Amino acid sequence: MMRIGHWIGGEDTHGRSGVTGPVFDPSVGTQTATVDLADEAEVDRAVQAAKEAASEWGSTSLSHRTAIMFCFRNLLDSHREELAEIVSREHGKVVSDARGEVARGIENVEFSCGLAQALKGASSTEVSTGGDVHTVLEPLGVVAGITPFNFPVMVPLWMISNGLACGNTFILKPSEKDPSAAMLIGRLLQRAGLPDGSFNVVNGDRRTVEAILG
Repeated sequence: MMRIGHWIGGEDTHGRSGVTGPVFDPSVGTQTATVDLADEAEVDRAVQAAKEAASEWGSTSLSHRTAIMFCFRNLLDSHREELAEIVSREHGKVVSDARGEVARGIENVEFSCGLAQALKGASSTEVSTGGDVHTVLEPLGVVAGITPFNFPVMVPLWMISNGLACGNTFILKPSEKDPSAAMLIGRLLQRAGLPDGSFNVVNGDRRTVEAILG
């Protein structure tokens, strides 16, 4: 049976907690995989990978970030059928509905491709006597998203694409009920040229969520 681990530091990583959960195909009611559920130590490893990548990715030029996001968008487009089939298999949506979800997710990435113009900051001279104003926009650093079962592609892409385009590194905790789409997204981001560690996936349950929030 297929085993689904984590995506940490740019590679598939088996969980070390020893705790797993079942992944079902709801359309037929059969288990198709097991997913590793991360403990605090594994969340810490993902956070450390994201911290180590933050300096490189955060200092990457806006034009290069944009190029990577465009490449990511094109990879999503070429894998939209595979993503839709994954959503259908693990969530239970019919494939036509899953295709619509993937399309909405790609639209979110397309929006992020245009963020560079909004991230350049601004400068205003003589706003008052002898006073100038300068706006400098900087990444926050490591950010995280905890996403639900019902839209395993669209909702993560709302968060991921804008967070990365703004120069942050990202940790995603998808629903443990349909985790495979997030893992494919990690591989596609790597192929698009995102530095390893800039995007990480930790699969898990309530304990994982509490570790992220803590």
